[in-house]
Amino acid sequence: MSKPIKVGIVGYGYASKTFHAPFLAMLDGFELTTISSSDANKVNIDFPDVKVVATPEQLFADPEIELVVIPTPNDTHYPLARDALAAGKHVVVDKPFTLSVEEAVKLKEQAEKAGKLLSIYHNRRWDSGFRTVQKILRDGCLGEIKYYESHFDRYRPVVRQRWREADIPGAGIWYDLGPHVIDQVLQYFGKPTGITVDLGIIRPGAQAVDYFHAMLEYGDKKVVLHSTTLAAAPMPIYTIHGMQGSYVKYGLDTQEDALKGGAIPQGEHWGEDPNLGIVTLSQGDDMVSKPWPNEKGNYGGYYDAIHDAIRLGKPNPVTPNEAIDIMKLIEAGIASAQQKRTIENIF
Repeated sequence: MSKPIKVGIVGYGYASKTFHAPFLAMLDGFELTTISSSDANKVNIDFPDVKVVATPEQLFADPEIELVVIPTPNDTHYPLARDALAAGKHVVVDKPFTLSVEEAVKLKEQAEKAGKLLSIYHNRRWDSGFRTVQKILRDGCLGEIKYYESHFDRYRPVVRQRWREADIPGAGIWYDLGPHVIDQVLQYFGKPTGITVDLGIIRPGAQAVDYFHAMLEYGDKKVVLHSTTLAAAPMPIYTIHGMQGSYVKYGLDTQEDALKGGAIPQGEHWGEDPNLGIVTLSQGDDMVSKPWPNEKGNYGGYYDAIHDAIRLGKPNPVTPNEAIDIMKLIEAGIASAQQKRTIENIF
């Protein structure tokens, strides 16, 4: 057995507490040693044995820490990742990678020059829904896909006082939820030839984008990505139509809610989604519908792959190049909304 990778996390807000610390504290191959936070008590209630330092700089200066995880406000991703790489650390940055393609490219080049792993936490590749759709597409039971629509909706009619909803760079759901649905489409279908996006601020008192509707160009395949903060009634999270049938699925992956509720991410039932999607297939003149079994979700799979990339030289689970493609589409989407036209020649 190789020695565990000693990890430091920058900050202890929602993302750190929910998505990162629980896995790094319990997965074999990692040792969560340090968290930088201005509130040591908040950290130590959950992790009494973890060292708390006041600043990221103190964390970066610790020679024992090999991996730094950065689940901080979006506008801090670039400077923090830059400084962590400069301190000789491997780095995981939460999505979105940065606020711009230019910043993302600079970090990629810095990591390559330093010989350090730089990975972006696109955990939704380990969603039950994503893995189930991936299997359906590989199976080919729907035939040639002609229409794909993905929703990442929430019902939050009251604007919250937090950075994600403030009038600051990188706030709003195009930066928050957009990278998830864009990344999944890139994994399924590759790079589009164009993008048309409508961005909106629709809630009373809202200051940041809280609605988007995006259409990605893939020839005769129609791809739609949608998100709103005012979806009181559930919409399908996936609607997929092929030449031989369709797949419709309601209900998001269960892992985030379980983690928010304090569940330990382990056990044979972790990541199970009880909400089965329905496959409808053409059989002659008849249409036959049946539930389709869900694949298990497993956010811990991302960090298992990070361990193997650092210790065993295996592939980076989410590369800077992949995240740069997402940032190109984020930027193109903003330009599309501002100019009210389709943006092409993105890549």
